[in-house]
Amino acid sequence: MACAQFAPRKADVSQNLDRIAEITRQASDAGADLVTFPESATSAYFLEGGVLESALTAEALHAQLAARLTSIERPVDVMLGFYELEVGNLFNSAAYFEFQPDRSELVHVYRKFFLPTYGVFDEERFVSRGHELGVFRSRLGRFGILICEDVWHSILPTLCAVYGAEVLLIPSASPARGFRDGVPENLKRYERMLRGIVEEHGVYAVNTHLVGFEGGKGFVGGSLVLDPHGHVLGQAPIGEDHLLLVEIDTDVVSIARAQTPLLSDLQSAWTDICRLAARGR
Repeated sequence: MACAQFAPRKADVSQNLDRIAEITRQASDAGADLVTFPESATSAYFLEGGVLESALTAEALHAQLAARLTSIERPVDVMLGFYELEVGNLFNSAAYFEFQPDRSELVHVYRKFFLPTYGVFDEERFVSRGHELGVFRSRLGRFGILICEDVWHSILPTLCAVYGAEVLLIPSASPARGFRDGVPENLKRYERMLRGIVEEHGVYAVNTHLVGFEGGKGFVGGSLVLDPHGHVLGQAPIGEDHLLLVEIDTDVVSIARAQTPLLSDLQSAWTDICRLAARGR
C-alpha cells in the first residue's frame, strides 16, 4: 500500500484531483493495491467559510476521479479525504473507492466524528459532525477510518477494533507545533498514540498527513505506518511531498492478537463495559 503525502492547491478541486489521479497511477505502477491520501486532500484544509465552494457529494467525487482513472491497467483502491456536501450539510469526510480497469465502486464514506475547536482549529463552525463508526469490508480486508482528531480520543480506535477493523486508515491535516530536536511535538504525539493503539488492539495504523503551507501554518508531513506489534514499517519525511510504500500482511494481526489477547478480553467483557458506560451517563 501507499501513503501519498502531498500539498494540495487551496480550493482548486479540479487541479487537485488531476494530481491525485497522477499519484494513484504512480503508486499503482509501483505495485500498490491501496493508495491513501490525507485529510481534505481535494481542497486543502483551512477553507473556513469557503468549504461550500469546494465540497462535493461522494457520488460526484467518485465520478470525477473515475473519469481521470479510465486508463488504469490493474485494480487499485483509493482512500481520500474531502469536504462532503450531503443533503444540504457539510462534512469533513473520507471516501474509499475500488477502481478496476473496467469498472469502479464507491465502497464507504466516513464523516469525522470529533471536530477540533481549540488553538488554530475551528472546524465545528463550518462543518457538521459525523455520527457513525467507519468500519467496513473491502476486497483487501476489513478497515476502519478515523480522521485526524478522531484518533486523539482512544474510544474510537477501540470501537473500530471491537467491530472488526484490522487496519486503521487515518488521514490527517496537522499543523506543525512545538518543535524540539527538529521534530514537531504533534508528530511525536501521533507516534506515541498510534503505537499504543496498535499494541493494545493488534491492528495496523496507516497515518497519511497533509503537507504544505496555508495562511502561515505549515502542515507536518511525516506520514507513518505501524504494524500490530508497534514496529514502524515506514515513515515519510517532514514537510515535503512523498510517496511512502509499505507491505501489509493481515496474517500478522492474528499473530499479534494471539500473543497479546487484550482485544479478546475486551470483547468478552463488552456487555458489562456497555452497562458501565450507560451508568456513567
